[in-house]
Amino acid sequence: MDWNTVLLLLDSTIRTATPLLLACLAGLFSERAGIFDIGLEGKMLVSAFLAAGFAYVTGSVWLGLLAGIAGSLLLSAIHGAASITFRGNQLISGVAINFLASGLTVVVSQSWFGEGGRTPQLGDGGRFGEVVLPGAIRLSEMTIREQRELPLLTRFYSDVLSGHSILTYIALLAVPLSWWVLYRTRFGLRLRAVGENPAAVDTAGISVRRLRYSAVAIAGVLCAIAGAQLSTAEPAAGFIRDMTAGRGYIALAALIFAKWRPWPALGACMLFGFFQALETRPDIFVRLFDLRVPSALLSAMPYILTVIILAGFVGRAIPPRAGGEPYVKER
Repeated sequence: MDWNTVLLLLDSTIRTATPLLLACLAGLFSERAGIFDIGLEGKMLVSAFLAAGFAYVTGSVWLGLLAGIAGSLLLSAIHGAASITFRGNQLISGVAINFLASGLTVVVSQSWFGEGGRTPQLGDGGRFGEVVLPGAIRLSEMTIREQRELPLLTRFYSDVLSGHSILTYIALLAVPLSWWVLYRTRFGLRLRAVGENPAAVDTAGISVRRLRYSAVAIAGVLCAIAGAQLSTAEPAAGFIRDMTAGRGYIALAALIFAKWRPWPALGACMLFGFFQALETRPDIFVRLFDLRVPSALLSAMPYILTVIILAGFVGRAIPPRAGGEPYVKER
């Protein structure tokens, strides 16, 4: 087997799965608190634009990330006000945010930069560079022949785990952190309880509204990092129109597939990331199986998988019982 090709595919899988994983965890916190968030797509898109735009103008990728977080939190506040304070339909609110983000990013980008709804390509100071893990530099300096003689696990460390942006490592660390917060802290216990039985939480003297707003805010921050990954951590860094390309919806499908749990969410997002990686490397099938697969089929695979998962698992995966239902305090 051509292990070089396999390692390249795995490397691309982690990179493409990063924004999906962050958005999936965002939906996890929000929906565990009983707030369905269809607007993941819109928040990712706005944060991707603001991160790239401010990084280009200021020359600092970190200021761009902060701008993306601010924009995503603003949309989260709008969704929270509509869903929690005014007890509106959560699905309609999320769809409205997606439409608003899709149009607003193009109009503002054209007004600021005049490049047809996109930002100029970012330079070194405006994008996140690669983080080389300890020991990986020495391995990369070896000749190809010397690298092939290394154990496969060592090559996996240097070729797959190392060399990603800091946002990718934040996404990977967010999985155990999310598990710990949800299952090992008082805040997580209350958050899960408010998604199952908000009346019981209210009876205990705990603010349902505050917990739900906290969950929506956490989702906003995670969506912002996901959007910044797309626009400021890729080789061709910069914002283009509708660059999220349905990733918010794919993240929701992964969340359903994972049954609203952090560790299965990691596996589900890696599965979707794998199919997206195949799209970026169509020569994989030729190298491994001497088989040519139409590029259109590879591009459609993540969306086909989304439909299959939604059709096959929606009825079996049980969401939080109070999900999507506004809470009215009993008098």
